[in-house]
Amino acid sequence: MAKQVSPGVLALRKVVDDVHKDAREAKKRGELVGWSSSKFPCELAAAFDLNVMYPENQAAGIAANRYGELMCQAAEDMGYDNDICGYARISLAYAAGVRVARKFDPETGEYIIDPSTGKPLKDADGNVVIDEATGKPKKDPKTQTPYLEVVNLLELEKLPDGPDKERRIAAISPIRQMQIPQPDFVLCCNNICNCMTKWYENIARMCNIPLIMIDIPYNNSVDVADQNVRYVRGQFDKAIKQLEELTGKKFDEKKFEHACENANRTAKAWLKVCDYLQYKPAPYSGFDLFNHMADVVTARARVEAAEAFEQLEKDLDETIAKGETTTPFPEKYRVMFEGIPCWPKLPALFKPLKANGVNVTAVVYAPAFGFVYNGLDEMARAYYKAPNSVCIEQGVAWREGICR
Repeated sequence: MAKQVSPGVLALRKVVDDVHKDAREAKKRGELVGWSSSKFPCELAAAFDLNVMYPENQAAGIAANRYGELMCQAAEDMGYDNDICGYARISLAYAAGVRVARKFDPETGEYIIDPSTGKPLKDADGNVVIDEATGKPKKDPKTQTPYLEVVNLLELEKLPDGPDKERRIAAISPIRQMQIPQPDFVLCCNNICNCMTKWYENIARMCNIPLIMIDIPYNNSVDVADQNVRYVRGQFDKAIKQLEELTGKKFDEKKFEHACENANRTAKAWLKVCDYLQYKPAPYSGFDLFNHMADVVTARARVEAAEAFEQLEKDLDETIAKGETTTPFPEKYRVMFEGIPCWPKLPALFKPLKANGVNVTAVVYAPAFGFVYNGLDEMARAYYKAPNSVCIEQGVAWREGICR
């Protein structure tokens, strides 16, 4: 029986698809499309109706699709050290035009299938079919995929128009993370990690585009001091002026307020969804929460994201009322997940946890995207509440809170 997907999850999937679709269409119309770090104040860009994509989210998707190694190697071939964050290496390679493509026969145009890929072939009774010559399971041709290679889209676009050019571009992987438009500007805020600053500086330099930077220093106390708020508020003002120069538009106060309203709705609903993990047994797994990270990162200032997370709240309420859970095993043990998931290896991690009844019921990474505020001063304080900016006392308190 196929796994039933709740209305909230379906709505969230559409939100992410629409974010990508809107950016691609905007680029085709000749409009500006930017790349942003995940915790840059998206409300500022929304005030100018800008379409913005998120390299961290993109890199996670590329890694989850098993393309990360190819992209990281491409970045290393460009001179970037392999000690650099995998997200950054994937993103830097992509900014340079690198894409993962399917190999094809230039004479026939057919994709060249990698015989090592695919699931075991099964007969009508569901039994695995064994190859008599090798003694190994045969592969189901329907599930096999082509060999992969890296190409450079910027070089392909220089080719003369014609079938060969079209075929080569069409061979690029169709996953949405490989179809993100090149950036016209970058927005960076270093409140999530220090790597951000140089990562985005390199993208701006490589693509010869503007960089708009907001610096959030480390906070030595639980409360954010007034002088720190003034420092960040001043950078908000500067970013607004830079966006005005970039777009040729004036800052739209009403659109900004609307974006803030949506972002707060999204954040409140997101935090409630995160809190449902504290029920025993939890109505879902922290691994499900990872799947929803794309929405809170890419679309938190959109009303559609707020509505989708509010629907997911209702879905989880119903699940709890019925005494059910979407976790596909009995919950014996509960653990906290620290840090960023290793996206290409999530199944390898999930399987032994499932086998031993271990459910991830607290996730440090997820609630950190729940920015709730009222007014610009509180907004500055909210964007201080990120992993790279808070003191150790605050960090410990966060972890205690989600584990209770």
